[in-house]
Formats: sequence, structure tokens, C-alpha cells
Amino acid sequence: MKKKHLLTALLLAAATLPAAASDGPDASPDPDPKKGDAIITIFTNAHSGFGHANDDRGFDLERAYIGYQYSLPKGVRLKAVIDFAQLKDQDVQRVGYVKTAEVQWKHQGLTLCAGLTSTIQFKTQESFWGKRYIMKSFQDEYKFGSSADLGLTAAYRFSPVLSADVAVFNGEGYKKLQIKDGLQYGAGLTLTPARGWTVRAYASYNEAAEKSQKGITNLAAFAGYRQQEFSIGAEYNHQFNTGYTDGQDKSGTSVYATVNANRRLAFFGRWDWLTSKHHWSDGTDGMAGIVGAEFKLGNYIKLSPNFRIWDAHQSDTPSSYYAYLNASFSL
Repeated sequence: MKKKHLLTALLLAAATLPAAASDGPDASPDPDPKKGDAIITIFTNAHSGFGHANDDRGFDLERAYIGYQYSLPKGVRLKAVIDFAQLKDQDVQRVGYVKTAEVQWKHQGLTLCAGLTSTIQFKTQESFWGKRYIMKSFQDEYKFGSSADLGLTAAYRFSPVLSADVAVFNGEGYKKLQIKDGLQYGAGLTLTPARGWTVRAYASYNEAAEKSQKGITNLAAFAGYRQQEFSIGAEYNHQFNTGYTDGQDKSGTSVYATVNANRRLAFFGRWDWLTSKHHWSDGTDGMAGIVGAEFKLGNYIKLSPNFRIWDAHQSDTPSSYYAYLNASFSL
């Protein structure tokens, strides 16, 4: 079946599920009220490099998300979000992408999402890291996959300890919605074996659109522990055939921790290591480190002064040092 036909069938099937789940004409009215909420999120920063990176300084509006979500009876939710992002290698030009345009349905332990929706590839890690406005989670930062795409996800919680999810996506991400032959298939398993623990394994395969290319395989493992006073997480990621090129693999590890001094103040640190097979991507391989503090000003604003280092794998490239002041406004 052609890709566009399969996606259409999946979306139509998802759209009919809420009606199919009805208890019939004699069912009692759903007590859930209708409710709508605006979504406004802004990420911005001021930064300055030191030494050879001294010219890299200024203010930046990294992201602006604007949208709306509306909850309906029977566990149905509609959500649409536009992402206003700066074009790569452009100083001022910005463009709006539809980041989310989804229908979600929840029933007992089952959750279905259809449309332009969040992928499941690194959603758990991003949530645990919890500081997207400061730095993207590892797979997002180093282009292991997209945070949103056109397709369908299904998640089911079998017990308080075990849940699983599967997904079928376009494979190009929310900024490239071309319909080509080839889909991305993903599946994940999440364990919460004890209070505060989260363990997850994930695998996906992205079919190649051309016969001369090789499909991309992603493997990921994550473990994290969270308490009220602190949290610590670690993940390992491996991608085979990056850019649909045979044997062009890359992998990496990320470790991050947060210590909560009180309700309004926390200290955090993160260390990333990225490498490629036979050093095919020597220009981007290396180590990144970040330490800083996070101040919560009320319920909507966060500020984070932090210090960063990038140590490139190439021996002739000096390390880069930066000071940042990141800010987040979220409604």
C-alpha cells in the first residue's frame, strides 16, 4: 500500500475509535465538562562566548509556540500548536511551522494520538530532563530524530509497572511533510519498577525512499531516578545508517542531574558525548557540558544562568566556552 493511503487509513481508523467506544444509545451522559486552554510558550536567551568564540554573543528568541487545546467528553482532546522558529543560518528571518495538529483519545489505560503529533522517540527523556528551554534533549540536539511528525501513536498501560507504545510516522519530521514511499515504525517499553524509577527501551526503523539508500535504525535506552530533592538520569543512543547512508553510524551518551534547593531554586548539570563510526562526522563529534541554576518566578517564568563547554573531537579545534542566561515563559 502506498504511504499516503496507509496514513489516511490509520487516521480515519483513529477518528472512529471514540464513537466505537461508546456504551450505546442508553449510555449515561459523560460528566466530563468541555474545556479549552491557550498554549503560549517562549524560549529566549542572552549569551556570550569566550576566547576564540568571543564573537558569538547576543540575544536570541529560540522558540515561540502558540496554540490551543480543547477537551471534549469521552476522553477526546483536540490540540493545535504553531512553532515560530528561526531559519537555519539566518539572523532574523523566522517561519511558522505547524508543530501539532492532533486528536487524542484516552480510555482507561489506552491513549491514541493521530495527526501531526509528538513522536515517542525521546519524549520520556525530554520530560525527565525537564529543561528544554535551556538545551534540547540528546536525540533532539544531535539530530537523531524529530520531536513531532505526521502519523499515529498508541500507548497502553498494562499495570502500574509496565506500559508500551507503538507508532507509525511519515518519517521526515514536522518541518518536512512530503509524502514519499517509506514510513517510520517505532516501539517502546517503559518500566517503573519502584517508586521514583523510570526505565525505558525504544527502537525504530525509518524506511529509505530510494533504492540506493539504507533505512535508518534508532536504538535507545534510558534509566532515571527522581525524588522531591533530586533527580538523575542517563541515556544511551545509537543510530545506524545516518542520512540513509550505509555504515554511517553515530552514537552517544547523556547524563543529567538536578538538585532542588527549595520550591523556587534548583541546580543542575549535564554531560553529553557524541561520536561517529570511523569518525565520519569528526566535525560534530565531541563532548558538551553544562552547569547552572534555575529560578522559578511564579508559575509561568523560569530563568537559568548557566555555563557551557564544547570540546570537539578534532584535536586541532580548541574547546569553546559560553555563558548563557536562558528564560522561559509558559502559559
